[in-house]
Amino acid sequence: MWQQLWDLQEQNKPHSLKPLLGRWPGVPVRRKDVILTRLRIGHTRFTHKHLLFADTAPICTSRQAPYSVLHILIECPVFIFQRQSFINATFLSLKDVVGENPHPKVFSFLQSIGFLNHI
Repeated sequence: MWQQLWDLQEQNKPHSLKPLLGRWPGVPVRRKDVILTRLRIGHTRFTHKHLLFADTAPICTSRQAPYSVLHILIECPVFIFQRQSFINATFLSLKDVVGENPHPKVFSFLQSIGFLNHI
């Protein structure tokens, strides 16, 4: 029953990362587990703190688009060099980077672009 309801939520961000209901594999380091969870749901301090302070959303200067987890991890041309160095793939999806089996260098990538402490 729950799976059927979940399957109706195809436009839901978490559905694209985890189409089948169930527990996420545990991450032994709590801080990393929290970071992955925030990235998976798309809510980080950097992308959402403007809501708490009634400020404007941060805008990427290269694309004139609001920052989002998808934009930072996959789309932003500012981070293309670091993305290629750490992730080393020509086509990426959020599932590839933070899905059930997160990319082993996702934390190194986040550190290199100065985003790790803003999640």
